[in-house]
Amino acid sequence: MTPNALVVGELHDGHLAASTLEVIGVARALAGGAVAGLVLGAGAKAAASEFGRFGVPEAYALDDPHLDAAPAGARAAPVAATAREVGASLLLTASTTAGRDLLGRLAVAWDAAVATGVTEATAFEGGVRVRRPVFGGRATETIRLEGSRVAIATRPHAFAAVAESPVPCVVHEVPAPVLSEAYTAPQRTGVAVTARGAGPSLTDASIVVSGGRGVRAPENFRLVEELAASLGAAVGASRAVTDAGWRPTSFQVGQTGRAVSPQLYIAVGISGAIQHIVGMVSSRVIVAINSDASAPIFRVADYGIVGDLFQIVPALTAEVRRVRGA
Repeated sequence: MTPNALVVGELHDGHLAASTLEVIGVARALAGGAVAGLVLGAGAKAAASEFGRFGVPEAYALDDPHLDAAPAGARAAPVAATAREVGASLLLTASTTAGRDLLGRLAVAWDAAVATGVTEATAFEGGVRVRRPVFGGRATETIRLEGSRVAIATRPHAFAAVAESPVPCVVHEVPAPVLSEAYTAPQRTGVAVTARGAGPSLTDASIVVSGGRGVRAPENFRLVEELAASLGAAVGASRAVTDAGWRPTSFQVGQTGRAVSPQLYIAVGISGAIQHIVGMVSSRVIVAINSDASAPIFRVADYGIVGDLFQIVPALTAEVRRVRGA
């Protein structure tokens, strides 16, 4: 089988990242099931076989630890070569920092029409039509990507992850490229995990609960963390909270922090400055809890609760625990 779509997967703790599972679903919808996978970096060969768990019968692996720390240019060449080998007309990856960087290179190396941050994608005769938020989420643009080669990067959590449908997966080894010293000089010596809450990370979570200045004091932030724990959610914070030192900067959601797009975003005591809204406005459902009915956060919220968060949040946490039997 000659696939016409190639999914470039990312690894997390040696396994396919959750964002890659979303990309597989998009690829299958656009390519009619003719999909192959590709993984690069240390442990790629073992991880590539995981594509078979999600209905992808063919995968490619370039198991080279140099690529973990190498610039995107080192990855673009083997990705483009693999796409040509399998006859792909469509290439997809997640719109992470690495994914966006890679697609910028592929626009030249693979001579492709490219779009990143994609939240909707539909195929038409001769290309793919995509939609994505622009100007910090204050507008949405529609783009027609036409031509024999199209590459898109999908925004994490904008699409549902593909369900498991195991099939036998044949893994092909990709020859290691000959890299110059400029590419092989960087070497990853370790990975330091940033401080975060007890739940999932902000970038991976399907639910995020963030707290703002409205919680009034650092000891009150536990209300946000308890609600997040009851939901199995990640914990976020506004810049006011991190600037005050109540929580580490790795918790910050916003223009100068993390951009998130979970299925559910709950803003507790956050007024909704534009810098914060930019980082979460693409969330599927937004719930705001604030005592000020005129707070800007309510302009982007799907559901708003006006009232005292010190009464609302504990009651909401208790109800979630009751319903979930916790």
